[in-house]
Amino acid sequence: MYPPRQASYPSGISGGGGAPVGLSIVVPVYNGAASIARLVQALSGLRPEGGLEIVLVNDGSPDDSANVCRALLPSAAVPITYIEHSRNFGEHNAVMTGLRHAGGSFVITMDDDLQNPPEEVIRLYDHARTQGFDVVYTRYAKKHHAGWRNLGSRFANKVADWLLDKPASLYLSSFRCMSALVVRSVTRYRGPYPYIDGLIMQVTQRIDSIEVRHLPRAEGRSNYNLHRLVRLWLNLATSFSLAPLRIATFAGAAMALLGTIGAVLTIAEALLRGNTPSGWASTMTAILLVSGVQSMILGVLGEYVGRTFLSANGKPQGTVRSVERSVVRKRQDAAA
Repeated sequence: MYPPRQASYPSGISGGGGAPVGLSIVVPVYNGAASIARLVQALSGLRPEGGLEIVLVNDGSPDDSANVCRALLPSAAVPITYIEHSRNFGEHNAVMTGLRHAGGSFVITMDDDLQNPPEEVIRLYDHARTQGFDVVYTRYAKKHHAGWRNLGSRFANKVADWLLDKPASLYLSSFRCMSALVVRSVTRYRGPYPYIDGLIMQVTQRIDSIEVRHLPRAEGRSNYNLHRLVRLWLNLATSFSLAPLRIATFAGAAMALLGTIGAVLTIAEALLRGNTPSGWASTMTAILLVSGVQSMILGVLGEYVGRTFLSANGKPQGTVRSVERSVVRKRQDAAA
C-alpha cells in the first residue's frame, strides 16, 4: 500500500444534499425491501466524527423497496436522502448518482444486503480520516458468496491488476471509503459506463485497505448473475484501458507471422518434393485460425465503437425520477 500523508480535506462535497457532514453513506438499493430498513436502523445508531447522513438510491428495484425507503423518512434519526432512478441502470451508475448527492467530507459506499457489518463503518471512516488516505478499501478474511461469484471476483481483480495499475495486493471491494476530493473527481465522469474503481485509480494512489468481517446474506439471494458480472468486466476492460485493442493487435501480428512462415514452408515443400498433395486440411486450418482471430479483433473494435457511439449520442448514466429527504435533512437544509 502507499504510505499515508497528512492531508487537509474540504469540509463537504459541492453539490451535495445539504449542510456538510463528516460522513455520508451511499447505499444502492435493488431488491432490498427485506433488508434496507434494518440496515438504516443500524447505521442510524452510529456516531462518527462530524455527523452522519445516509443516501439511498433505488435503482429501479422491482420489489417494494421504494415504499420501504419512503417509510423511513418521516421518523429518521439521521438525515436521509432518498433518490429514485427511473429504471435500472446498474450498481455503479446508482452509486455515481448517490455520490453526487452526498455532502460528507468522506463517503462510504456499501451494499444493501447486510453482508457488510454496519459496525465496521466507523473503523473504515476513522482509518481514512486519521491516516490521511484518499481511499480505503475493505478486504475479507472469508467471503460468504457463492463459489462461482468468488471465482469471478478473483478473476476481475486479477484483470484489474493489469488494466488499472493498482497495487497487486489491493482487493477492489464495493465497501469502500473515499474522501470528498476523490468523490468530486470521480463524479465528473458523465459517460454511460462508469466503473468506479477505474475512476479512483485515475485520481489517486493514496490508497489503503483494512480487513473487515463479511456476513452471510440476511435475505434472498445475490442480484449479481453471470450476465451482470460480464457487463462489469466489459466496463473494466473497455472503459479505462486500451489493453484489449493492444491484445488484438498482437494477436493479428502473431497470426500474420505464422501465416508467413506457413506460406514459406508450403512453397519450399512444393519446390523440393514436386508431388505436394492438395493440402485441403492445412488450408482449412489456416482459414479457421485466421478467421477466428479476425472475428475476435472485429469484436473488440465493435465494443469500443459501440460504446463510443452510445456515449456520443448521450446515453444517460442515470435518470433521477425523484429526490426526497427526511424531516431531519429538511431542517438541516433550511438552517444551512
